[in-house]
Amino acid sequence: MNNLAYLPQRELVCDLCKKFYAKGWASGTGGGVSIRVDDSNYLIAPSGVQKEEIESKDLFVIELIDCGYKIIEKPENLKISACTDIFVNIYKKRKEVGAIIHSHSINSVLLTKIVNGDHVTISKYEMLKGLEGCNYFGSHTIPILNNVENECDLADSVAEVVEKYPLSHAVLVRDHGVYIWGRNWERAKVHAECYDYLFEAFIKEKQLMNIISLKN
Repeated sequence: MNNLAYLPQRELVCDLCKKFYAKGWASGTGGGVSIRVDDSNYLIAPSGVQKEEIESKDLFVIELIDCGYKIIEKPENLKISACTDIFVNIYKKRKEVGAIIHSHSINSVLLTKIVNGDHVTISKYEMLKGLEGCNYFGSHTIPILNNVENECDLADSVAEVVEKYPLSHAVLVRDHGVYIWGRNWERAKVHAECYDYLFEAFIKEKQLMNIISLKN
């Protein structure tokens, strides 16, 4: 496979990485993006690189197989994302998913600092309508996993909660960030933006309630 394969999709991933870096979701080489390019092949941004500097030639191409995945194209001198096993498990559990975003958003991290349980439920925000299957009058629950030293060790736990919470489009990881997906890159991007808004609103609502409580 030459470096021109999937060029429009490669350029799209690079553009998304730049946008997410600008939002603060991919600082310090953190974060990641993956999109499906055909029935079995996926692009994945590399690990340990400046996301705002990624070029089309820097992306990995993987193929999903029964026992996991195999690398179809490996850029020279780059490492595949530490998120890869997690991405693969999400793709396998959610056949409809066409793109996944891993964000180190400060809002996703702080939310997990103030929620002690294994999930968070958000309700009564108009922005919930931006999440597929959600509406203002309902509630939406997102699972929370505890962080581990090596990101790849989260893969099995992510697979379990993806199955346990079929209506969620995300998995939060305490003190770390969030994995978000959609049926295509547009929906994944919308979900990521809506979740970040909702996480920030949840945090500020808790702060406001604490202030009111103290005054009373």
